[in-house]
Amino acid sequence: MKLTPVMEKFVLHWGEMGWRWGINRSVAQVHALLMLAPKPLPADEICESLNVARSNVSNSIKELQGWGLVRVVHVFGDRREHFETLKDVWEMFLIILRERKKREIDPTLQTLRECAAESAKDKNTGDHTTQRLNELIEFMELSSSWAEKAHALSPTAAKRLCSLGDKVFRLVG
Repeated sequence: MKLTPVMEKFVLHWGEMGWRWGINRSVAQVHALLMLAPKPLPADEICESLNVARSNVSNSIKELQGWGLVRVVHVFGDRREHFETLKDVWEMFLIILRERKKREIDPTLQTLRECAAESAKDKNTGDHTTQRLNELIEFMELSSSWAEKAHALSPTAAKRLCSLGDKVFRLVG
């Protein structure tokens, strides 16, 4: 697949954005390419389009499959595996939200709870530390609750919720 300058710009930016969020740059670039591809792509075409090694593409695809963002597609008359990403950006958003909650919020909340329990027993831990830990727990529990509620939405409902935007902000002041 020959990338246009616009496609290159997007792929490079998506890779940079992914890197800033803790995702391997190549993984994000493969994801970006698959988002723009009009049809499923075989791994060798991904390698050629992004000018990266086959092993890098294979690892990136495996990671994206682990997130549930990429799936294998079989093309009639071609024995190679082809790959595509989700078509619906709202479905993709909900999957990323679920995975980030599972990988980041849940372990952080677990650790915060353990620290708060230990700080309550430890005479050397000051009240300030215990209070801050409890404030963080409250924040993370609320974030976790919102993420769970959002994940239960359909992609259409998630879009509708986000479209309320200004109305919600006016409501809460």
